[in-house]
Amino acid sequence: MTGADRITEGRLALGSFIRSQRNLANLSLRELARRTELSNPYLSQLERGLHEPSVRVLKALAGALNVSAETLLAQAGLLEDRSERPTAGATMEVETAVRADPLLTNSQKQALLAVYRSYLAEAGSLAGDRKGD
Repeated sequence: MTGADRITEGRLALGSFIRSQRNLANLSLRELARRTELSNPYLSQLERGLHEPSVRVLKALAGALNVSAETLLAQAGLLEDRSERPTAGATMEVETAVRADPLLTNSQKQALLAVYRSYLAEAGSLAGDRKGD
């Protein structure tokens, strides 16, 4: 696979991830555009893998979709793998499962995700401390 093929594949995977998270959050493209202050056409093109978003756009999307910015950055291929942290895929699976659970209210889902992310942040902080020893 050529470098250009990998880039295209990465954009398509990121776009698919953004679309699935938007659908899980029950947001229309128009509502996501309003929350991120991005245009409908641009978001549609991102979801179809036609553009590579900037870090600013990824952060805006993360906030609007209640996904960690790290997860979106990893999906975009902008973060290196960290062996002591869960993979981006594992983190994404946990967050996706919480969002998809029909037994939880939206506020319960947000609270659970906030706790989960705080644990991940703490684990990352502790891993960094251990490397410095």
